Amino acid sequence: MATAPAPDHLVGILRDTVVALVRRDGPDLSSRQLGVFLTCYLQDGAHTVRGLAADLNVSKPAITRALDRLGELDLARRKVDPMDRRSVLVQRTLKGTAFLRDLRGIMSEAAGSAKKTSPVHEATTRRAANG
Repeated sequence: MATAPAPDHLVGILRDTVVALVRRDGPDLSSRQLGVFLTCYLQDGAHTVRGLAADLNVSKPAITRALDRLGELDLARRKVDPMDRRSVLVQRTLKGTAFLRDLRGIMSEAAGSAKKTSPVHEATTRRAANG
């Protein structure tokens, strides 16, 4: 039976992931920018500024600023909706897809490191060894 990871374990994975992102030679995103990026890449369907603002419960100008930065980094692109020219669609990019792949790898590595140093993991390993 699998148990839920302890909150400190999850926070440790988040910390290690953020530190790895800060240390690497690549885009440095704020938490809001990362939230917008992950929402666009992990939730299927078309994304609009209005929809992202509603999903993340932040203002449309805040989403616009985050998308400005993501656009500068070529992690996302805005395009006028051909069905409703008043609406702007957010599109994924190849560079954004590569960044997500790298982020997954960094998180997997952080989770593996955290698991090795987790008191729960150490206890489980000892029980298994003592059989």
